[in-house]
Amino acid sequence: MRDSADVMTQATPKFATQIARTDDEINAALRLRYDVFVAELGGDGPLVDHTAQLEQDVFDRHADHIILLDKARAGADQVIGVYRVMTAGMAQAAGRFYCAEEYDLTPLYNSGKRLLELGRSCLHPDYRGGPAMMHLWAGLADYAQARKIDLLFGVASFHGTDVAALTEPLSLLHHRHLAREALRVKAIGPTALSMNIIQADRLDRVSAVRQMPALIKAYLRLGGTVGDGAFVDHDFNTVDVCLILESDAISGLQRRMLTMGAADG
Repeated sequence: MRDSADVMTQATPKFATQIARTDDEINAALRLRYDVFVAELGGDGPLVDHTAQLEQDVFDRHADHIILLDKARAGADQVIGVYRVMTAGMAQAAGRFYCAEEYDLTPLYNSGKRLLELGRSCLHPDYRGGPAMMHLWAGLADYAQARKIDLLFGVASFHGTDVAALTEPLSLLHHRHLAREALRVKAIGPTALSMNIIQADRLDRVSAVRQMPALIKAYLRLGGTVGDGAFVDHDFNTVDVCLILESDAISGLQRRMLTMGAADG
């Protein structure tokens, strides 16, 4: 994994990414997830440990956790970003990919591509809107390249479960960003819903984009596409869409990381 440390002032972040290996590192990642997904956004789940303040589920022990550190901070507080990632082998050990509860992943299984599921991505609030996410993506790009991954996918979320408030961005995703048919996973289950809500010619594109979370917009800029339909996750207090990034998008991510590395140097 890469290490990028800018030595300017004591307050300047010193970013590094790595795979969490020790219990302390994994718990620091789960604690950050608790702060963001539970305390900040109101999510919950059957295995969330409110006493220890750990956001966790059955997939965590099978997955890798890419963590972003700010080495200018002390101790466990150094963990300021996380991505949970699962290869096909990890998913087999876990029984399924996380997304399989929300989407029929048959098109991805049948694609013959090396798959990597992304999930539980979050940043400490002090680092949002700055270079931290790019450094976390750098670690993700390294991880994918080392494992010759062909396709990244995972659910990305709108906060809250009020679908009526999300008709514009969901409709825009349906009309402008659907995955090609061969990879078009479909939302399943009792809370699955169509994103084809507002006709394309009646959409206010600017308003729709403005309502999208920054992470979804970032994936789309890389060339990401979405599955057919959304999924309302009441436990996690979100409306989820399935993002799919093919090899061209992965290459674009790697090029952006190389550009960032040259700028850091």
